[in-house]
Amino acid sequence: MLDLFCGGCDVSINTPAHKHIANDINLYLIQILSQFKYLGAEKTLAYIYATIEDRQLSKDNEQAYISFRNEYNASKTKNPLDLYVLMCYSFNYQFRFNSAHQYNNPFGRARSSFNHVMRDNLIAMINRLGNIEFSSTDFLYYDYSFLKAGDFVYADPPYLITCGSYNDGKRGFRGWGIDDEIALYALLDELNRKGVKFALSNVSVHKGEKNTILSDWRKKNKYHMHHIRFNYDNCNYHTENKKNKTDEVLITNY
Repeated sequence: MLDLFCGGCDVSINTPAHKHIANDINLYLIQILSQFKYLGAEKTLAYIYATIEDRQLSKDNEQAYISFRNEYNASKTKNPLDLYVLMCYSFNYQFRFNSAHQYNNPFGRARSSFNHVMRDNLIAMINRLGNIEFSSTDFLYYDYSFLKAGDFVYADPPYLITCGSYNDGKRGFRGWGIDDEIALYALLDELNRKGVKFALSNVSVHKGEKNTILSDWRKKNKYHMHHIRFNYDNCNYHTENKKNKTDEVLITNY
């Protein structure tokens, strides 16, 4: 299995395969996941708790968060786990960077922290990273020559018609546009001709706007569209107005 835009690796660790490859253009994210795998759960948690105590991080101490963020951005040898801890106390637990590659997500006052749920989920995830190989390559330049019939590729790219933080003009510090969308579809078509199975997560409708490139491509190639029904109460890009609904879909060639 190749998880082409792996993000937090949720799909990879929950999909059975003889071999997993998790790729993401965001090198900082891949460094965090690689560090989790290298250290293991016990050493990772020890570092996280020591950092929280040393930096006096909490849901209410905004100054401590800002000071730690400034020190991280100024460091020439950035520790991936420091970035993870910062994310735990940031607004909506997001990874956001400016054009200078500095982490710039604001403080998550009264809401964000490294809590027991995150701890338990982190332990469970780290314990399943053992057979995953990590890489950080733009999908346009990835070498797919090793894939053969029967292999599986999962693609969860930035969504062209939404305004998620991952689609703010900095797709790993390069934006996602129509050319990228078309190039990804061409890649999936080529994989399909090789007998490689694929699944593509995307959004067909968002706030009245339709992704016609997606729908036309899917219909032309007679790929299967599965509509995802899930409660996103905690995600601010899913509005309560039914007229502005988001139709999240999974496109497969099987």
